[in-house]
Amino acid sequence: MTAARIVKPITQSVDQSLLRTVPGLITSCRVARPPQPADMTDNTPAGDKTPHTNSQPDRDVPRIRVSSVAGFLAVIPHLLGFHPSRSMVVVGLDARRGRIVLAFRYDLPDPPDAARSRDIAEHAAAVLRKRRIRTAIAAGYGDGVLVTPVAERLRAGLRGAGIAMRDLLRVQDGRYWSYICTDSGCCPPDGVPFDVSAHPAAAAMTAAGMPARPDRASLADSLAPLTGQAAESMRQATERAVLRAAELIASSSVPSGAPGGLWLAVEAGREAVRAAISIYRHGGRITDHDQLAWLTVTIADLRVRDDAWARMEPRHRTDHQRLWTDVARHACEPYVPAPASLLAFTAWQSGDGALANVAIERALAADPEYSMAHLIGQALDAGLPPSAARLPMTPEEVEASYARTELGGTDPSASRSGRGSAGRSSARTSSAGRSSARTSSAGRSSTTRSASKRPSA
Repeated sequence: MTAARIVKPITQSVDQSLLRTVPGLITSCRVARPPQPADMTDNTPAGDKTPHTNSQPDRDVPRIRVSSVAGFLAVIPHLLGFHPSRSMVVVGLDARRGRIVLAFRYDLPDPPDAARSRDIAEHAAAVLRKRRIRTAIAAGYGDGVLVTPVAERLRAGLRGAGIAMRDLLRVQDGRYWSYICTDSGCCPPDGVPFDVSAHPAAAAMTAAGMPARPDRASLADSLAPLTGQAAESMRQATERAVLRAAELIASSSVPSGAPGGLWLAVEAGREAVRAAISIYRHGGRITDHDQLAWLTVTIADLRVRDDAWARMEPRHRTDHQRLWTDVARHACEPYVPAPASLLAFTAWQSGDGALANVAIERALAADPEYSMAHLIGQALDAGLPPSAARLPMTPEEVEASYARTELGGTDPSASRSGRGSAGRSSARTSSAGRSSARTSSAGRSSTTRSASKRPSA
């Protein structure tokens, strides 16, 4: 995993959004719920292959008619989760059925940079090829000085990869231009005006559960840490939680330093996780700072975190997303990586790549080496769909895995960073860690992370 993230990927695997296309245009869009992958108990990685999972049939799926470029542009913010700016957005289509397979975004190099423009084009082509996508539409948002160098590289790169471009657009100040259309009657030199907010497709996407935030910053704000009196209250609650954990460890009958010496604290942490999951699955919310602090402190232990991870059943992903959002926001900085990574996983399951990437950024800001965050980030960057967000093991298998490790004389919980876990992220993200291309694809957009060739959120 490369530490420097220059291009930032923001991809959304939009398995749930279908677009019918005619030459150059999209004529209809079907928005369904994200796929519901079956619980996976296999603890072996899937390699580079997309795993086969069962999904729930869609019911009452609305169909959205999009008959123009303006309609397509109205859909893009809802695919990403926010309105893009200074961005190049690439949308991959299923040529046979006209379905949107994924959408991903890159930050435009500013100032223009030929090497980075080439990297963006190569990376986009690699992501589309990996998903066997042969048709794409792209839209660059911003001034022509920034958009055009990337657009030219992208057009040439996709053509060289055998990927057809239905259209290649530039969008700025409520107007769009096409790099492909040469008909001045259709695409005049001063651009074609359009209004995203007034288009019925935008309202339909929002009603279908895919709203668009004003910008990426507003998405990041949804995970911002507490401030003021609330932050001080959580700091004090965290100190009490650390003391409570220390007392549990001290009261254990196991000799100090022996494997299993944290057993009482680990069991208390697992119990707290199970209770929290139940509360959120039943529509509740935890507001007590001591309860939240105890969760943040105990899931820093890998055995507790991995037990929580194994309980993230996809059918409850919305409730789990609420839970880990609350825990991550309330966590004091050293305890952010675990809940933020769990949030990233549940956001990926929900097809919300943008939120997943913001959560990964929060995790890595607190611990740049946190392995779970890196593994999920690699999966997103590779454009893997929500159906690939498999559970690592059952809770029982996680417990057994750690028990075997401890019997061997090592204590895998010592590192808060997640580097050395027995259940380890190895089998966790359907082998996401093997993808080198980074395009954070979850179902909506993603965020910033990348080596030189990665899309951004």
